[in-house]
Amino acid sequence: MADQTHVLFVEDDDVIREATQLALERDGFAVTAMPDGISGLESFRADRPDIALLDVMLPGLDGVSLCRRIRDESTVPVIMLSARADSIDVVLGLEAGADDYVTKPFDGAVLVARIRAVLRRFGHAGGGDRADAAGGADTGGVLTFGDLEVDTDGMEVHRAGQPVGLTPTEMRLLLEFSSAPGTVLSRDKLLERVWDYGWGGDTRVVDVHVQRLRTKIGQDRIETVRGFGYKLKA
Repeated sequence: MADQTHVLFVEDDDVIREATQLALERDGFAVTAMPDGISGLESFRADRPDIALLDVMLPGLDGVSLCRRIRDESTVPVIMLSARADSIDVVLGLEAGADDYVTKPFDGAVLVARIRAVLRRFGHAGGGDRADAAGGADTGGVLTFGDLEVDTDGMEVHRAGQPVGLTPTEMRLLLEFSSAPGTVLSRDKLLERVWDYGWGGDTRVVDVHVQRLRTKIGQDRIETVRGFGYKLKA
């Protein structure tokens, strides 16, 4: 298992759990499958997987609550699985700290593609070369926007001198904004750059993560440009 990506998959439907586990294992993943939220949390704490796939509706401890528990302890990537694309469960899962979601029923190839996309951006949280061209005050890799400091080398953020804890997805999102302060970035562009979507995605993922980022770096730091997207105030 040490040489494989370890996936924690928590799903209460026996058929879906077994079929998905087999499909992921055929694609080279090592999978630990659990039937409920309590055992899922215990497995996460014991094994520290590389990524977690959590069904929203779980017995014992629901998927949103499980995601929140995991996020309290770790920045490991989390993908939520929801039976309804228009469900408030999607937003609740993202607000709890999930990085992405997949709607059921899902195609195995699509799920694998989303898993790999999440893992790619977690493995390269620096955001590529775009951060080097940022337009904020630059001092040895540290970009300054008012009381906000973004260290693009050390991947650290401080606000008013205090450290700000960001997930890798939130960090990549902030790096995109800080690479072009004052420039409006559309939701589709952010989906492409941050979430590695080569296809259309749900812009709710962007909106919720922007709101989460605002709560950490300041509500007024990222401005909504209605009808176009978001921009970081220089």
